[in-house]
Amino acid sequence: MDFQQLDVLRWVHILAMVYWLGGEWGVFQTSYHVTNSSLSLEERKRHMETAYRIDILARTGIVLLFPLGLHMGHIYGFLPILDGAGLTLMWVFFLTWLGMTWAAFIERETDIGIRITRTEELLRYPLIAGIVLLSVMAYMGQGPVEVGPGTFWYPTKMILYAFALCIGLFLRYVMRQWTVYFRALAAGPDAAIQAKLDKEIAQARVAAYIYWITISGICFLGATKPF
Repeated sequence: MDFQQLDVLRWVHILAMVYWLGGEWGVFQTSYHVTNSSLSLEERKRHMETAYRIDILARTGIVLLFPLGLHMGHIYGFLPILDGAGLTLMWVFFLTWLGMTWAAFIERETDIGIRITRTEELLRYPLIAGIVLLSVMAYMGQGPVEVGPGTFWYPTKMILYAFALCIGLFLRYVMRQWTVYFRALAAGPDAAIQAKLDKEIAQARVAAYIYWITISGICFLGATKPF
């Protein structure tokens, strides 16, 4: 049964990774039109809506990847602590996080949506710190993640995922600001707001390249398990 379950989890894990990587590329390309001041505001807003609709798939993928990875890690024997209720509680936590992500998407043009997005972003800070701590403890042979020679790829994947979440925080901030900036632009052309859009999207594009390299590294470790 465990091997059948592992196969299904691995399949969903691959799908989540594909939507994460592909979705980020779609948002990256659409952002050129969102920030293009030569287009009409309505045209730019249509591209922004497209970017949000693509991005929700990437956000869904990134949220699901970690519980899927933890569940598979439990089957591999790396996380015996997740026996029984631990596994259930872990999934409840991450499905709640996913629910917040979708609520923020549905309410993306409202103040409530912005507040949900900010709350979801704040939750990432302790999660990132926890992942890094568990990974470091695993390298030292301590803590709930039980690995050894030949299986250190697992905590390495975890710490790369935490790094990707850090980049994602900045990219989420940039997209959240689009809603704020476009409200201001609706009142008329604003050179200062446009300058902020241009500056932030230029920074975000650099971050996106690092993001893709990191995601590719996570894929490589999961596929090859090299150390």
